[in-house]
Order: sequence, then C-alpha cells, then structure tokens
Amino acid sequence: MLVLEAKLKGKTEQYNLIDEAIRTALFCRNKALRYWIDNRDTGRYDLNKFMAVLAKDFDFANKLNSQARQSSAERAWSGIARFFDNCKKKVSGKKGYPKFKKRGHSVEYKTSGWKLSEDRKYLTLTDGFKVGKLKLVGSRDLNFYQIEQIKRVRLVRRADGYYAQFCVDVDRREDVEPSKTTIGLDVGLNHFYTDSNGQTVENPRFLRKSERQLKKLQRKVSKRKKGSANRRKAIKRLARKHLQVSRQRKDFAVKTARCVVRSNDLIAYEDLQVRNMVKNHKLAKSISDASWSMFRDWIEYFGKVFGKVTIAVPPQYTSQNCSTCGTTVKKSLSERTHQCSHCGTVLDRDHNAALNILAIGLKNTVGHTEISTPVESLTSAS
Repeated sequence: MLVLEAKLKGKTEQYNLIDEAIRTALFCRNKALRYWIDNRDTGRYDLNKFMAVLAKDFDFANKLNSQARQSSAERAWSGIARFFDNCKKKVSGKKGYPKFKKRGHSVEYKTSGWKLSEDRKYLTLTDGFKVGKLKLVGSRDLNFYQIEQIKRVRLVRRADGYYAQFCVDVDRREDVEPSKTTIGLDVGLNHFYTDSNGQTVENPRFLRKSERQLKKLQRKVSKRKKGSANRRKAIKRLARKHLQVSRQRKDFAVKTARCVVRSNDLIAYEDLQVRNMVKNHKLAKSISDASWSMFRDWIEYFGKVFGKVTIAVPPQYTSQNCSTCGTTVKKSLSERTHQCSHCGTVLDRDHNAALNILAIGLKNTVGHTEISTPVESLTSAS
C-alpha cells in the first residue's frame, strides 16, 4: 500500500464542513467503543452494522458517508483488537485498554463519497456534508494510478492546513545493484548511530535546537486571555512550530534509512524497547527527540522496497561483550571507551556494540534463504 499526500485548497466554508465531518467520524468511533463496552460479545462486523443504526438515530451522523462511518468503527475495533493481543501475549504493564477520544484530526472514506477530476487535480466530496470541490496541491502525480487502485481517501487536519491522503493498492519494488556489504547499527544519543565500520552520523537534536523558540511561543499562549482570538492565534503559531519539528525529524529518519538500506545488502540493528526506555525521566526527552522507532520503521520499509535483509537483534550485552574475544567487560553508561583486558582491544563503546550487533545478525541469518521484513502503516512513502 502506497500513501500519496496532497494539500487541500478551498474556501473557509469548506474547511468548516470538513471539521464537521471529522467531529462526526470521532462521534461514530466513540459510539462504537461504547457499544462494545456495553456488549462484550460484539465483533468487528457487529460494529459496522451498528453504524447503520446510528445513522437512523442521529441526522448529522447520516450525513457522513456510510463507508466513512464503517471506517470509524474499524478504528475503534483496531484499538480493541490491540488490547486483546496484548492480553494474550501477556505484555508487561498496561495492556492498552481502548479509551474514548476527545479530539479527532481525520476522517477516512473508502471507495465512495469522493470523486477525482479527470486531470487528477481536484477532489470532490459527495456525501451529505456537501463539501464540494477542492484543489489538490502537491508534487505527487495521481495520473500514474487507476481510480480502482485508490482504496481509501483520508482527510487530515494539521496546524498548517488540510491534507488529503490517497491509499493506493500497489506493490512498491525497486531494483538496485547488490552492494555485497553488511552493516550493524548501534543507535545512541551522543551520535544518532554508529555503524560496524566505525562511521558515525551526528544526532540532529531538532527538538533541543527549537526548544528556545517553543518556550517563547508557549509563554505567549499563557499570557493571552482564555477564549480570546489572540490566544487562538498564539496556539496556532505554537502548533505550527511543533509540526515543523516533527517534519524535520521524519525527513531525517526517511533519508538516513533510505541511504543505509540502498548501500548495504544486510542491515542489523537493535530490537530496542523504546517504550520502556522513556520511563527514565532524565533521558526521555532526548530519546524521543532521536526518534529511534521511526528510524527502525523506515529501515524495515525500505528493506522490503529494495529487497534487502533487515534483522533486529536482542540488545542485551551488545555494549558489554568484547567484539573480538567475547569477554564481558562491564562498564557504566558514562564510560564511552571499550577496553578489553583479555585481548587488548580498544574501541569506541558504540563501535564495539555495532560489531556485536552485526555478528549476531549474521549468525541469525545462517540457513535462511529469504528474510521477510514487516512493514508498519506509514503516513507516506518517499
């Protein structure tokens, strides 16, 4: 599945109608969750049937396209299914019991409720809200795909405007020449990652660099009177700055992952549990700013696109064991140099870990003719 995104250009009245559709989709999602709580034997298709009952009871819900209402029910069911999976797997800590949402940011249509113009430059929404015709602005050309290939259209509201995401049913594959090289990656906070060749990539620290501006914008929000127009303007400026930081972080992760995957035939990396690591309040902000999980998702995605092997290895003792002789050399987090008293190896701590990660990755691939890489649901593909 390929996701192509374009910005929507329209009138203020059309934007208000999109907001109303988003609120209605959120209402349907919360109602579906309430129906499941009251009827625990309810399944996925029962929630879809309940959407038809909801449309009869509420006129504003009936304005939303029937398949869009079903998409809202599917969102509720995805949270329910994830909760059941965590319970079956006996995940430690909270299992993620589904909750009601206060704010919605998107509404999703399937194959009806929308129409593309012949030149693929205009999107018309045809459901009961009567949003009308909107112009698509972006570099993605939808003329390469048939209308039948577009399985879903998602309208997303962000701090800087409204966007349309087109989910295209296409298997993306790109052929590249084999590089005949392998690499191990050790991510960190000092450097974004250190590979098994000793090369490092600097940590961009986008949030840290923008923190001064963010604090200034946050103070302006706090000084404005609640409910005033100036406060709403200040909130929008703050939200756009946060959006800029998130886009910088994503752009860096995508480009870095693509470069790594194209340049190597096998990429080994640590299977880090970031959710547990951010419980350390002294490092949580820096870990979140580094976006290790996003980088891993794109490594796995491009691994499938380019037909490369990507493998996650357990992170235990990769920093403590010597990459040359295997002797365990205990060291604290502040010790950045690996010195083995048994064989005399002296390496940077992260370089030593990257070599261990690569060795474990190569060991785990012995006897496998093909490695399949999972692909996460990504908002867009480069």
